[in-house]
Amino acid sequence: MRLEVTRKSDLAVRALGVLAAEQQRVKGPTLATAVGSTSGFVSQVLTPLVRRGWVRSDPGPTGGYSLAVNLDEVSVLAVIEAIEGPTDAGQCVLVDRPGDESATCALHAPWLRARSRLLADLDRVPVADAALASRARAEAEAVTGSPARGRAW
Repeated sequence: MRLEVTRKSDLAVRALGVLAAEQQRVKGPTLATAVGSTSGFVSQVLTPLVRRGWVRSDPGPTGGYSLAVNLDEVSVLAVIEAIEGPTDAGQCVLVDRPGDESATCALHAPWLRARSRLLADLDRVPVADAALASRARAEAEAVTGSPARGRAW
């Protein structure tokens, strides 16, 4: 896993936050507007969350998306892994190949410690907290008219 959050993972957390705030079914285009994306991209982002049973997708003209879980029970790491796939503990930081215990790079030990702490922190943060921070950031941007610096979570 890289030490960055992709746009897809960010959109997934923000979409979950919107669904939690709405507490009802939200049409795809409305959800896309709320998270600043397109309906097609939101659909791609939500598909893994629907598969996990966290989001309900109802097709058709009266359909839309709705939250199917309590966001206090889903970690940010779980969402990232649902979107990006499982984190890879064996990938070398310096070269794009699996790490070999007999020929580790100079950053092997510190990378494993940092990665372990990062994953533990992401696993401790419920999506509800991250979504709340994301909404607060969006509200601040709406008031100031300029983007806030850095990630909301």
